Amino acid sequence: MKLWHKVGASVFLTGFAAVAAPQFAHAQSVIKIDGSSTVFPIAEAVAEEFQISKKGKVRVTVGIAGTGGGFKRFCRGETDISNASRPILKEEMEVCAKAGIKYMELPVAFDALTVVVNPQNNWVKSLTAADLKKMWEPGAQGRVTKWNQVRSEWPAQPLMLFGPGADSGTFDYFTEAVNGKAKASRGDYTASEDDNVLVQGVENNKNAIGYFGYAYYIAHKDKMRAVPIVNPQGKEIGPSIAAVNDGSYNPLSRPLFIYVRDTAAARAEVKEFINFYLTDGAKLAEEVGYVPLPAEAYKVALKHFNDKKLGTVFGGVPEVGVTIDALLAREGKL
Repeated sequence: MKLWHKVGASVFLTGFAAVAAPQFAHAQSVIKIDGSSTVFPIAEAVAEEFQISKKGKVRVTVGIAGTGGGFKRFCRGETDISNASRPILKEEMEVCAKAGIKYMELPVAFDALTVVVNPQNNWVKSLTAADLKKMWEPGAQGRVTKWNQVRSEWPAQPLMLFGPGADSGTFDYFTEAVNGKAKASRGDYTASEDDNVLVQGVENNKNAIGYFGYAYYIAHKDKMRAVPIVNPQGKEIGPSIAAVNDGSYNPLSRPLFIYVRDTAAARAEVKEFINFYLTDGAKLAEEVGYVPLPAEAYKVALKHFNDKKLGTVFGGVPEVGVTIDALLAREGKL
């Protein structure tokens, strides 16, 4: 069974913090990856296919510590590659710099961060940014506890919130987009860095609402409903590959990244893995439910890797609403 077809399968339910891709009896080297649970399905798919192509000569392990947790390990030199659902932040850049860790930033796909409700919820047809802020802003803690406190026409039922924990890049991105500041969120909600815990919470509670990466919604779309978001142009737009490509799913579409440690990049097996990732990764990203970048973007990323282009094209501060075209322009190719 190809594992990426089963996002949320038993491997997540056992409570392991890191998932090792298939073990080989004669593995000669190991590539260590950790970080974003959003990027995990892509990384897992690429890791499994790469290991098959190497016929047991390389083993790739993939953890789900969250973007922030992944950067902590990465900046301590514990991992070779860090998965990230947002660009590296200034404070993380400083920690890496103090430890002498240099890196290459490589975009690998786009995500439609998805807000979901239980299928039995028949009152929420769409949500505005103002609605989301009423639910999630710090001032809502202990105060906004029922659906009718968000909109008066909604029922006086408990508002059950499920979202990523503070080490998650998805948490950072969502709070920046909705509340205007990363990590500015109410704390009285069910939090987890494992998106499958959030999936199960929404599936099992009529009054639940949650948010996570598009791939996790796609893998469970028969058990939950994605809510259209009113974009800055006033249009109700649901998450989809087309809406990410045309920029209309705004501000909840975002680029996904991997960061490769420069000393790890010097190893032959890591070079081969990144080459595989940026050539075969597009079809695997789409297969697990994300939006692949244009072919030119992968060529640019591979050139940056081979040219050892270090650092980030972002300023170390959270940004929302970056489109595919804007990302390519930032990479200097449009």
